[in-house]
Amino acid sequence: MTELPRKAAARTARLAALPLGYAGRQAMGLGRRLGGKPADAVLSDVQQRTAEQLFRTLGELKGGAMKFGQALSVLESALPEEVSAPYREHLTALQDSAPPMPTATVREQLTAHLGDDWSERLVWLDGAPTAAASIGQVHRGRWRDLAGGPESADDRDVAVKVQYPGAGEALMSDLRQIARVARGIAPVFPGIDLKPLVAELQDRAADELDYHLEAEAQAAYAEAFADHPDIVVPAVVTVGTEVLVTEWLDSAYSLAHVIRDGTQEERDHYGELFVRFLFEGPRRTGMLHADPHPGNYRVIPAPDGGLGRLGVLDFGAVARLPQGQLPAAMGRLIRIALESDEESLVAGLREEGFIKDRIEVDPAMLLDYLAPFVEPADQERFAFTREWMRTQFERINDPRAETFTLATKLNLPTSYLLIHRTWLGAVGLLSQLGAAVPFREILEESLPGFAD
Repeated sequence: MTELPRKAAARTARLAALPLGYAGRQAMGLGRRLGGKPADAVLSDVQQRTAEQLFRTLGELKGGAMKFGQALSVLESALPEEVSAPYREHLTALQDSAPPMPTATVREQLTAHLGDDWSERLVWLDGAPTAAASIGQVHRGRWRDLAGGPESADDRDVAVKVQYPGAGEALMSDLRQIARVARGIAPVFPGIDLKPLVAELQDRAADELDYHLEAEAQAAYAEAFADHPDIVVPAVVTVGTEVLVTEWLDSAYSLAHVIRDGTQEERDHYGELFVRFLFEGPRRTGMLHADPHPGNYRVIPAPDGGLGRLGVLDFGAVARLPQGQLPAAMGRLIRIALESDEESLVAGLREEGFIKDRIEVDPAMLLDYLAPFVEPADQERFAFTREWMRTQFERINDPRAETFTLATKLNLPTSYLLIHRTWLGAVGLLSQLGAAVPFREILEESLPGFAD
């Protein structure tokens, strides 16, 4: 499939069939078990076939379907190993690639959103995309700046991001349908509450479709990190409603490649740069890059081929922070939790709206519940692993555990919603990387309130 399917009925039908396909495989699997095949072999086969259908469908449909698949891919490290292992190949494939749209459609989009004379400035365009994602794809091109006249024009390599025609309609339609079928897909992902994940994707979908808003955020980040020795953000060249042109970032692969094949040295190095960017961004720009997806982070090796810099792409999902920085209360509360000051922690969470009036909680249990947010800052270097992530995830999502009941008593204020999702996504990415990171040092440098 090479074009974004635009007929709502066809897309809806394919998404609606996903839980039915899983249910059918379960039934077939039961029959094979009754026929004498070992249960674990049947389970693995059902999971593998389900993964192939689910993530192939999500990737081919693009739009909200693929965005949902990419969001799941970041949480892959939280899944039990027997579940995640068959899916891993399909999950990580969504982090770096998707089927392309036809060249003719790309040229139609360029004409519609850059003008009939676009080819006078975009003097060369690679026919094949270098990357394709949920609502658009990227082509390499060569841009000629004619501001000073033809005689003084200079050419430079650029990345041309083109939105799929009908992406907005498909995105919102997909997410509505996925919300309906999430319950049927849920057994494939034990322990992950899909409903709030889809709701979050719906809330920020409009921003991601607005390339002018994305260009504004990327330009601010490019300026703020222009002098940074380790982080590279390409500058914006021009923007149209559904086309965004930025400077080209020369990188052979993303963090998805490091997750699959990186050495421990590479994992630690690029994991640290990722965390530094995540927390330095709000301090430098007043915004939070809220899409910690491996495909958005590109490795730029040093000239000798050794450890190098980290390039950052895709500023469609950005939280514009009300106070121009991450909340100072966030840093203070993490510090209080580290000091095991139970009384101050409960008071602080209540003041910020995490604990509503007249709701009582067990302070010791609360400290235990907050471990995924606190433990990484409790050591000089914290080693993120899939095993640690799974342990934390299972502990707070096990209905038999006391912490599960505690979760129903806590409230997530609207101002923290995207911050919370980004933090969990970042922890998931670091656990996939298996990176050891000086998390505490980074928080002391860049998180307001933590070092006070």
